[in-house]
Amino acid sequence: MPLTIINSFASWVLKQRIHQIELFLKYPNEVQEELLMNLIQASKNTVLGKDYDFASIKSYATFTSRIPISTYEELQPLIERTRQGEQNVFWETPIKWFAKSSGTTNAKSKFIPVSNEALEDCHYKGSKDLLCLYLNNNEDSELFIGKSLRLGGSSQIYEDKNTFFGDLSAILIENMPIWAEFSSTPSNKTSLMSEWETKIAAIINETKNENVTSFAGVPSWMLVLMNKMLEETGKGNLLELWPNLEVYFHGGVNFEPYREQYQKILPKKDFKYYEIYNASEGFFAIQDLNYSSDLLLMLDYGIFYEFIPMDTFGTPNQKIIRLADVELFKNYAIVITTNSGLWRYMIGDTVRFTSLNPYRIRVTGRTKHHINVFGEELMVENTDQAIAQACKITHTEVVDYTVAPIFMEGKEKGAHEWMIEFKNPPADLAQFQKILDESIQALNSDYEAKRYNNMTLNPLVINVARKNLFYDWLKDNSKLGGQHKIPRLSNQRDYLEQLKNL
Repeated sequence: MPLTIINSFASWVLKQRIHQIELFLKYPNEVQEELLMNLIQASKNTVLGKDYDFASIKSYATFTSRIPISTYEELQPLIERTRQGEQNVFWETPIKWFAKSSGTTNAKSKFIPVSNEALEDCHYKGSKDLLCLYLNNNEDSELFIGKSLRLGGSSQIYEDKNTFFGDLSAILIENMPIWAEFSSTPSNKTSLMSEWETKIAAIINETKNENVTSFAGVPSWMLVLMNKMLEETGKGNLLELWPNLEVYFHGGVNFEPYREQYQKILPKKDFKYYEIYNASEGFFAIQDLNYSSDLLLMLDYGIFYEFIPMDTFGTPNQKIIRLADVELFKNYAIVITTNSGLWRYMIGDTVRFTSLNPYRIRVTGRTKHHINVFGEELMVENTDQAIAQACKITHTEVVDYTVAPIFMEGKEKGAHEWMIEFKNPPADLAQFQKILDESIQALNSDYEAKRYNNMTLNPLVINVARKNLFYDWLKDNSKLGGQHKIPRLSNQRDYLEQLKNL
């Protein structure tokens, strides 16, 4: 069958989903309420369901009064029971897959349950919807005349007592539908290789002669792969290698600090960048418009959403609200109840709503990865945007960065200390520092207030990192590839001191 016919047919099939998406766009809160009641009803005979008498829960008010907010540490004993082979603990159907994630909890590793329902109705559904929304916005797309280059994690699947664990990407590859495998590159065998540097070489060897029309992965790691690809092939940019390349699907970290570097290796004015928001716990949101950073919250994936306003997070006045009660441009911590049996679970991410009709969000950071030592409430979104602005003005490129507080000592005021690895350093570091500081003030009024006349905070301090410092830190901590990333912000100095001593 000619590739053009395959492309047309695949596009037509995927776009049939638009009508279902329009349903939750029109009735978002009703869809969420019905979904919650279905999750409760489905789990009424589980161990957890009996403990909390799910059978008698008929309203959101009863649900919130009876079931507490939970962290991974609080759910871990129940998850371990299932990992040891006991079923029907917190979800009605057998769970044999667990996505292993180091995350930012106190646990060395998290083992997130992944049910068959979550695989089909959330993770794979999200992947198909991403294509559906992209194709709906780009009628002339020829996505399926070639293949999608995927860059996932670097762990194989491991078995323990008839349950299996590994990176989420490895679990998805293991259960991948045939249609997805045929349209992807590299091979599953290469995708599941554990040793990162060997895997990169294998991916380059396998994909450099393919007709790649799209690629997907975390921006920081994908940039490493693409630069090595150009070095290996001697090409000036990616379009010389793959002339039919039309879109990059990305997620995992904020894209802004990397945008200019991608535009250099993809010199095509109408090249598309589409963002997704997913994690081991679920697939949450998808960019649904060309040239937009806003993400449409997907409401029919078996995930019920609640939110904690960050101005009350972790305080005695902490409050939890449902989707219908959120407000524009406020930072919220996300709480999810899922079709994998995570009940009122704090995933650790923060978002703000940019639209309420439909519900669109932007990811702003992590509940544990922000700085609020001096009342500045600095979020990753602020620092990512500020560093992108400073790079643009000074014609500089950044590989990675992290920030920590300099604590007040005696009469000494506090400050923020940065460790930045530059791809090409600024000609004038003092100018870069000044622009960065002013950009953060323009983005964050709390930081601006603390910086006013150096009243509470002194100007930020920049350490220029040696080449490959962050890569070496990740390698030493067995965090190369996949969803692993440098903690951008911290209220403590641990990460920064480790980097300074490496």
